[in-house]
Amino acid sequence: MKFTNSEKSSIIKQLASDHGFDQCGIATAAPLNEDAKRLEQWLKKGFHGEMQYMNNHFDLRIDPTKLVPGAKSVITLLYNYYPKAFQDDGNPKIAKYAYGKDYHLVIKKQLKLFLKSIQEKLGNIEGRGFVDSAPVLERTWAQKSGLGWIGKNGNLINKQKGSFFFIATLITDLALEADQSFVNDHCGTCNKCIDACPTEAILINKTIDATKCISYFTIELKAKDLPSELSSKSENWIFGCDICQDVCPWNRFSIPNEHEELHPYQEILHFKIDDWMNLEDERFKELFGSSPIKRTGFDGLKRNLKLFRQA
Repeated sequence: MKFTNSEKSSIIKQLASDHGFDQCGIATAAPLNEDAKRLEQWLKKGFHGEMQYMNNHFDLRIDPTKLVPGAKSVITLLYNYYPKAFQDDGNPKIAKYAYGKDYHLVIKKQLKLFLKSIQEKLGNIEGRGFVDSAPVLERTWAQKSGLGWIGKNGNLINKQKGSFFFIATLITDLALEADQSFVNDHCGTCNKCIDACPTEAILINKTIDATKCISYFTIELKAKDLPSELSSKSENWIFGCDICQDVCPWNRFSIPNEHEELHPYQEILHFKIDDWMNLEDERFKELFGSSPIKRTGFDGLKRNLKLFRQA
C-alpha cells in the first residue's frame, strides 16, 4: 500500500506513542547553517571546557545528510523523565535524569524497536537513531519539529510539559510531511534560571559557559580536585544539577513519567552523606553499574562528595 507523506507522518507519530515516546515531531533534513555559526563561536570561546568531543565531527553535527547519507527527514522524540518521588531533604543531590537506569540504554532499545516497526509498516527504509551520544544538535531539531523552544538555560522547553525530557533523534531517508517549526519564545522577560544559577554559567543569548556549570564540574571534569570556590556554590549537588530547571515556571506543568526503567533507585532517594561516604568501589559498581552515575566513576563521586556542606 502506498501512503502519502502526510499519512506516513501520522503513522510514525502513532508508532512513537506505541513505543513509549511522549511526543514526536518531524523536520526536513537540511544543513543547520545558523547553528553552525553559533556552535563555532561557542567552541572558539572555549565554553566547552574539557569536552573535546564537542569539537569533533563538526560537519556531521550541522548536516544530517552527511551523518546519514540520503537523509530526508529528522524525527525527534521526547521521553519524559520527571520522577514520581524525590530525594530526601538535606542529602547530597543527584540530578533527576540520573535517578533511574541509564537513559542511553533505555532509549536506544526503544529506538531500535521503533525503527523496526517503521520498516515493517512502511517498507525498506534506512535510518539511524541517536541519544545524546553522537554529533546531533537535538534541541535545534526538536524546535524545528515544533516540540518547543530553547530556553535561556539552553534546555528545550515544551509549553505543555516543561523541560524534564530526554531527546532522541532518528534520521531517515524516508520522505515525510514536516511539522511547523516552533518560532515563539515563551521565556519573555523571565530570568529566573539566570538569577538562580550559583556559578553564573548561564549567559545572555541562551549561551551556556559549561566551564562554570555544576553539571560540568561533577560529571565532565576529570581533574583529581575541584576548584575550591565551587564548594560554597555547589548547593550540595554531587552529580549534575537541576537548579535552572527547578526554578523554571514552565516546569509547573511537568508530570511524573510512566517509564518503569526510569523509576528512582531507592539508594539515590534515601542515601545520606554517611551512606555515600562509606560506599566502597565494588558496592558502587553493583548499585550504579546501569546508572548514569557510573559516568563520573567511583573516584569522581568521592571527589564530588567533598562539595557537600552540612547545614
